[in-house]
Amino acid sequence: MPSDNVFLNDLRQCVGHNHLISPASDAAGELAPYLRDWRGRHVGKALAIARPGDTQQVAAVVRLCAQHGVSVVPQGGNTSLVGGSVPDASGSQLLLNLQRLNQVMGVDSANLSMTVQAGCTLAQVQAAAAQAGLLFPLSLASEGSCTIGGNLATNAGGTQVLRYGTARELCLGLEVVTAQGEVWDGLSALRKDNSGYDLRSLFIGSEGTLGIITAATLRLFPQPVGQVTALATCPSLQACVDLLQIARATLDAGLTGFEVMHAWPIALVKQYLPEQARAMAPLVSDAASGQDAPPWTVLIDTAHPSSDLASRESLQALLSQAVATGIVLDATVAQNQTQSQAMWALREAIPLAERQEGLMVKHDIAVPTSAIPEFVRSTQAQLAQVFPGSRVVCFGHLGDGNLHYNVQGPPGMPAATFLAAHEADVNRLIYDTALQLGGTLSAEHGIGQLKRDELARRKSGVALGMMRAIKRALDPLNLMNPGRLIKLDQDLD
Repeated sequence: MPSDNVFLNDLRQCVGHNHLISPASDAAGELAPYLRDWRGRHVGKALAIARPGDTQQVAAVVRLCAQHGVSVVPQGGNTSLVGGSVPDASGSQLLLNLQRLNQVMGVDSANLSMTVQAGCTLAQVQAAAAQAGLLFPLSLASEGSCTIGGNLATNAGGTQVLRYGTARELCLGLEVVTAQGEVWDGLSALRKDNSGYDLRSLFIGSEGTLGIITAATLRLFPQPVGQVTALATCPSLQACVDLLQIARATLDAGLTGFEVMHAWPIALVKQYLPEQARAMAPLVSDAASGQDAPPWTVLIDTAHPSSDLASRESLQALLSQAVATGIVLDATVAQNQTQSQAMWALREAIPLAERQEGLMVKHDIAVPTSAIPEFVRSTQAQLAQVFPGSRVVCFGHLGDGNLHYNVQGPPGMPAATFLAAHEADVNRLIYDTALQLGGTLSAEHGIGQLKRDELARRKSGVALGMMRAIKRALDPLNLMNPGRLIKLDQDLD
């Protein structure tokens, strides 16, 4: 390998002097935010950060790295929750930040598609679709900062998977820089193409370990005309699942979102984010997050092709039926956009509120929706036995079986102490239960560094063998985001 100075000078020739930052040139302290993940659990060091401005610059940087055996960590908005987009502690990896690739390349309204560069934020993509009178339905709490390249690299889910699917289902084509620095132009806008292996799907969800996504062609949808939101309280989690079944049967494709929230995370929002609490006060009574709160609240989002009135009438009829049968205790249907936004603000504020509450052992599990009540019942019983006094922040996308299930240690035990001593035990308990019920340890956040070893323990030997074969075939030098998602044989303990 050449000296760092020679290598860094070559990189500057690729991306421009102002778009390469090394520790030696970082007088302004620009590096630090790129090296720490959103949760602050993974902090690394980098040989340098390169910020290319187009696909050809990305390819040139990757070719240089391949020549000199330097591994590459791709990064978009750095919103990974599993340490997938920050370098390791060696200081020998190049961090390749793609935020300058931020152009909307075109919208084809007749084809219901758009092509964008990978560094566009999700909010930017949504806005460009809306400007054309269309909808890009992927929606996440971090949409103002996460990028579409990262969304695709992790196969992001979000709040509307129930109706529109994950990022994989919303992508028609990709442009990818391979581990050898070649550019694969797969920016097809076709919905049918049986001309070989589905390379697009191979790169989606690969977390940058097979190549670097630089652009994507995305599916768009007509803007729903009648969008209506409601909050409903339920006496049990089983009642929430029963309500979901009725909503599916009654609303069919008009059901676009079905979120569930336990009473405690709602109480945390009221405690730590009073502004959001004031906005939702007319919609969520004090009882909904107090001592006598109903244990579960669901947020239902619907759309109708013709009008708000038709959508509201359908939803009100559904909820009236559910109240009459005891599945729902109380319900509020938003009467305008402001109320609808306040309801969603409650749901989206939960991660911010729990962050202020302190460190927790966090999980992003999925099980079949029918198994969710048993998952919660079983894990709560086990946690009460092993860690008396521990509490769980439970919320998530009930409509697709995905729960965010975050465990706080017993009272009196510092959060950092609980994590250091018991995180592995809590993970084992949660993941064992999820897998026994036909679930997964990662529904939408990915694997990254945080869950890599857990994945290696829990995937079958056949599955791991195929994954390693694909990795070796496309990245034989193991330079693409190494140490994330999967260990190669030589890395195994």
